[in-house]
Amino acid sequence: MAQKAHLLIVDDEANTLASLSRAFRLEGHEAMVCDNAARALELAKSQHFDLIFSDVVMPGKDGLTLLEEMRAQGVTTPVVMMSGQAHIEMAVRATRLGAIDFLEKPISSEKLLLTVANTLKLQRLESENQQLRQRLGKHEMVWSGEGMKKLMAQVERVAASETRVCILGETGTGKELVARTLHEKSARAAGPFVTLNCAAVPAELIESELFGHEKGSFTGAAGRHTGKFEQAEHGSIFLDEIGDMPLAMQAKLLRVLEEGEVERIGGDKPVSVDVRVVVATHRNLEELVREGKFRQDLFHRIYVFPVMLPPLRERREDIPALIEHFARQVCAQNSWKPISFDPQAIHALQTQAWPGNVRELRNVVERLILLASDDKVTQDTVASALPQTSPSSSSSPAATGPLAERMAAFEREVILSELKRAHYHMTNAAKALGLERSHLYKKAEQLGIDIRSLRQE
Repeated sequence: MAQKAHLLIVDDEANTLASLSRAFRLEGHEAMVCDNAARALELAKSQHFDLIFSDVVMPGKDGLTLLEEMRAQGVTTPVVMMSGQAHIEMAVRATRLGAIDFLEKPISSEKLLLTVANTLKLQRLESENQQLRQRLGKHEMVWSGEGMKKLMAQVERVAASETRVCILGETGTGKELVARTLHEKSARAAGPFVTLNCAAVPAELIESELFGHEKGSFTGAAGRHTGKFEQAEHGSIFLDEIGDMPLAMQAKLLRVLEEGEVERIGGDKPVSVDVRVVVATHRNLEELVREGKFRQDLFHRIYVFPVMLPPLRERREDIPALIEHFARQVCAQNSWKPISFDPQAIHALQTQAWPGNVRELRNVVERLILLASDDKVTQDTVASALPQTSPSSSSSPAATGPLAERMAAFEREVILSELKRAHYHMTNAAKALGLERSHLYKKAEQLGIDIRSLRQE
């Protein structure tokens, strides 16, 4: 299916605006028209366009001045200049100002549509290159044990299908990495991979983030906003922390999954979307359904193929490989010389509880590298950087009793220690533990830690 574009056509001739917009709309593109450069500049600054076509010779402000002002004010939308009075000097100036093409009127419909298609293709390639640069060494699943080997084999098998996948696991276990793997191993790998953390978006904004909105649809809607579903066209959308999605939005998401179309806020017609939906949560969805906090019909739609990611404490055999990976990654990103971890240091890290899982381990590795001397992280380096506790410590408040009670007591001790180290600054403590700030508050509440009273001590 050809990609649809949102276009702006700027020309002082009404016939030109009518004929060009008609040609684009017949091909499924959305075309907005404007008859003067001043208004075009306002539109370009307030709305997203995939491409702008502008005439050069217009009354008042001409097209080249418009292009120059757009670039000066940070508008990076690709611009194609058009003119019936074209000459070499005009084309050279347009190119120097940043125009991607210069077309001489009259312009055939075939030439117009080819220009749009080539521009969209170039934008897609640039976006993919940027994503690859950002992901280089950052979004890689690392393991060495049999448990993760079997799990990732399942992920690869289901990736080849359109089956909906629900990724379960504690915070920091790598749920987004699994979702990326599903996308990259699928037939949609050439399409976009779009993410949204449902717990991080205020309830009143999540509909706009997912489905988009039209200009003027609510206070502050200065222009059209394309939602995550439309951004993910022909690709995958990853909805993290789906268990935190408000009930009202759950009903609207269910309709999207059933009908394959979204409706922008303030829009007057639905927009078809071709998107694979992958979700994740650290919550128990079945329990939320029983409590009436999650729709049962939505649960059955998304819970087709569950993938349970184990916490790091249950895959300690992977820790040496993870340490090596993170150390190499941190040193490369900071242009530092390579740092090694001696066997005793690795063993000490394997005995930690890791309440923040792989995310916490990555943060700790970076901290240890900063503290290392003689290009090596030793057991002493680990001892100076981490709380002096271990799961088997006899001094632990719950050295006996059920496993759940022992783990809760240990997590409480680790969190209290890190809070004290951070002088009860929640953001810094959450970062050190590899947790999101909101999740640290929730975890503290679950473990009976009163943050307010600690700060007053």
